[in-house]
Amino acid sequence: MRPGIALIGLVGLLAGIWIICPGLPAAATTTERIVVNRFTGVAIEGFDPVAYFVVGKAVQGTAEFEANLRGAVWRFRNEGNRASFLAHPEIYGPQFGGYDPADIARGVTIAGNPHFFAIVAQRLYLFSREANRDAFVADPERFLYEVGKRWPTLQEQLGQ
Repeated sequence: MRPGIALIGLVGLLAGIWIICPGLPAAATTTERIVVNRFTGVAIEGFDPVAYFVVGKAVQGTAEFEANLRGAVWRFRNEGNRASFLAHPEIYGPQFGGYDPADIARGVTIAGNPHFFAIVAQRLYLFSREANRDAFVADPERFLYEVGKRWPTLQEQLGQ
């Protein structure tokens, strides 16, 4: 068997598994101004953005406490968190629409993973990898300076 054909077969198999197993998480789109699930419109994989501040960890929200804002569906674990978010989405929402600021600093938009987060200067940041989070936390000013130069152009390209 030739390696190219084996690779194509493997990709086909994995695609089939993804279609058959609806429990697997759907991919987040990286063409929108806010990272959302392309099938459901749910932001940050349904995690409660306020819980990062209140509980200090990623907590799954529920469909019972949803809010639609800026073209995304946000989920919360309770009505108080929902109300706080709606009153101050600029504080509780992930910065840069949920894209990884370390990647933005490099000039690319990659969706952050809700499990890799940091709160710096009372703002929530999501990261695609643990290493990006650790590097950002070690020197946030340097990353935010680079992001400031690149984000306006990258943001303009999103959603086109």
